[in-house]
Amino acid sequence: MIAGIILAAGASSRMGSPKALLDYRGETFLDRLIRVLGGVCDPVIVALGYHADEIRAAAHGHARFVVNPDPSRGQLSSLQTALAEVPGDAEGFLFMPVDCPAVEPETVRLLVEALKAVEAPLVIPRYEGRRGHPVCARRELIPEFLALPPERQAREVVRRYADRTHYLDTLDAGVLSDIDDKDAYRILQESGR
Repeated sequence: MIAGIILAAGASSRMGSPKALLDYRGETFLDRLIRVLGGVCDPVIVALGYHADEIRAAAHGHARFVVNPDPSRGQLSSLQTALAEVPGDAEGFLFMPVDCPAVEPETVRLLVEALKAVEAPLVIPRYEGRRGHPVCARRELIPEFLALPPERQAREVVRRYADRTHYLDTLDAGVLSDIDDKDAYRILQESGR
């Protein structure tokens, strides 16, 4: 069992509205990611913060919702809030921000299969040489992520294992999508991906 974590606690200040509720291919970013991760992950855990009530009320997918009590501390604090909910029997977890809605279900399936098949502590997708999301990790790394001060970043743990990480090369450009503002959202919509 691999838990799936979606980080959706941000203020979305540059977008002007909650990114989790933006439309992508007829679904909200959040509903699409719940569906995509839910195909291979159990449970799917969504970390909310800003706009928590609005986002939870609009969600249609099956997920476990947790609320970061202080999302202003940053994305790591939301990941830590979600990691506390990973079941004890989970072999590992994967995590991604809600503003990366374009990853394909097959990519997620291949990442989870790779985590089970290889000895590496981390499995990360790579498109044209660039690393993307979601990041898959073995459960043994949970204490290291939890031990970081909340103002730090998850990439500090990821970097510790750079020489032991398994990279999954993919043709899925969606692993790099990062919709931070209205221009990026317009480009995503126009790309037809």
